[in-house]
Amino acid sequence: MPDKLYKTKGIVLRTVKYGETSVIVIIFTELFGVQSYLVNGVRTSTKKGTGKANLFQPTAILDLVVYHNELKQLNRIKEFKWARIYQYILSDVQKNAVALFMVELLTKCLKQPEGNPELFQFAEDCFLQLDTCKGTVMANLPLFFALHLTHFFGFRFTDEYDEQHPFLDLQEGSFVSEQPYHPNFLEGRQAFVTSQLLKAQHPAELEEIKLHHDFRRNLLFVYEAYYTLHIPDFGKMKTLPILREILG
Repeated sequence: MPDKLYKTKGIVLRTVKYGETSVIVIIFTELFGVQSYLVNGVRTSTKKGTGKANLFQPTAILDLVVYHNELKQLNRIKEFKWARIYQYILSDVQKNAVALFMVELLTKCLKQPEGNPELFQFAEDCFLQLDTCKGTVMANLPLFFALHLTHFFGFRFTDEYDEQHPFLDLQEGSFVSEQPYHPNFLEGRQAFVTSQLLKAQHPAELEEIKLHHDFRRNLLFVYEAYYTLHIPDFGKMKTLPILREILG
């Protein structure tokens, strides 16, 4: 099967140096899902190569022309350029911490190389919103992203929170009327706030949800536990302790 050329957008998840001048880059593409590419010559110090490796920083959104062959684990990129140029994510410490948390969460969820344009659009929109948002919206965005990402991987929460269903069963992903027999559940304000976050359809709506930073940080660990329950070998998130410190 010969390699074919395709145009696609991609979000850079991870870059590893390869040889003297090249990189292997893991990219979440709009057309093919998560893919690995070998990119030659981007780390040279010649005029031609200067700055090219900068495009492959995690979180970067690129316009790509790629060779694609389903039988290959490592394909190549023919052309690449910025699709969007961030104003703040790559330079602002807080925004960068949130963005890297989002990248790690995406990476842990994306196990199969298959296209999912709706997921791509959701992720792209969240990164673009993060770049320009401030204050409460930015602080709540990791919670919003973690909750709504579950929709694309088959273990979304159903939001039926009310006085009759005040407990959130993390094993079932639903609000229930009685306290579960296992320890994986939320109640009280944590259950209520999770319901409010689930109701938000767009990051701009997060402005209305005022939370103390300790409360927010504790919820992030609960959501990490939720992923651990539903994704095999999910493990611990490396970016979460850093995010907790920075958002404090």
